[in-house]
Amino acid sequence: MKKTFEEKLKVKYHKIVEKRPYLKTSAFVVLGIILHLHNFWFTLIGGWKRYAITFFLLINILIGSSFTHPVFGNYNSFISPQTTNEIVPVGESTITLMSDEVYYDDILEDMKPSTWDAGESDIDEYDSYSLEDILAEREISENELGENSLELHLDKTDIGEILFSADDWRLILINKWHPIPDDYEYVLGTITGSMQSDARIIDDLLLMMQKAQDDGINLVIISPYRDLDHQELLFTNKINSFIRSGMSYLEAYRFASQTITVPGTSEHQVGLALDITSREYRFLNTGFAETEAGRWLADNSYEFGFILRYPLGKESITGIEFEPWHFRYVGREAAQIIKEEGLALEEFVERYVR
Repeated sequence: MKKTFEEKLKVKYHKIVEKRPYLKTSAFVVLGIILHLHNFWFTLIGGWKRYAITFFLLINILIGSSFTHPVFGNYNSFISPQTTNEIVPVGESTITLMSDEVYYDDILEDMKPSTWDAGESDIDEYDSYSLEDILAEREISENELGENSLELHLDKTDIGEILFSADDWRLILINKWHPIPDDYEYVLGTITGSMQSDARIIDDLLLMMQKAQDDGINLVIISPYRDLDHQELLFTNKINSFIRSGMSYLEAYRFASQTITVPGTSEHQVGLALDITSREYRFLNTGFAETEAGRWLADNSYEFGFILRYPLGKESITGIEFEPWHFRYVGREAAQIIKEEGLALEEFVERYVR
């Protein structure tokens, strides 16, 4: 009688074990795999319908896989796999924050489509005002503004001895790991029109705009304070734009959270952050860093208590990609230290706030 395939495998197994007893376990595993593959194949070709269904399932899996995406297929090769999930309450709902330590390099930057520059496609949604617009609305003359100017210079020998209070409203740390506290209180003031911010930062903001104008730089304020609904709208729109480009929802969420802060974790929602461009360059993208206004802000904003909140090279610390247009008020003393030591706000808080 002709031996079956299974019987032949058993004979082969016993011969191997007799000659090489130390291969008993390995041989058993290998021959078991061969047997299962053999049975699967003959089951598959036993009916053309099963074959067709399996074929289409495999095609759907390949098409739906993120690894087949022409732009983001190598995503994991540029981003650290260290990921933790944290559920943070936001109002009456909850949002899952995906905390990633992100490492950018030139290749990843080259792969990004131009729409990744956060806000470039959204800039028309905001009102924007220059210094003349603001002063005209507030009925303040440039001379009156100049009279309020203050100068602050800390000696470098004193910087290491300065500690700041954790209760200082100017230094509240808000990011994807530190959402806005439920009991945080602030009062909004009107910059002009419907544009608002924390009332306590407006004087320094206007002084900074005045000094920039004196230096030939025409700054334009875009989107300072945003309420929770507005932040949720921006975040959802960014997720949807990534999904339309071919990403899965989880990929879209991950990348959206690196370009727009997750609702409930945005400094805009407490009126301490502003997006600033210039009359000559009205885009919120990395190109702003190379403009005269972008360089002026990076070099001089600290004198008025503002810092470049998301600097280049600090993405793994801030959790947000480089945003040369996003400035945050921290007060003049803290801003000078952050500027001179090249710190992100997270680093400053860890080192100097108690």
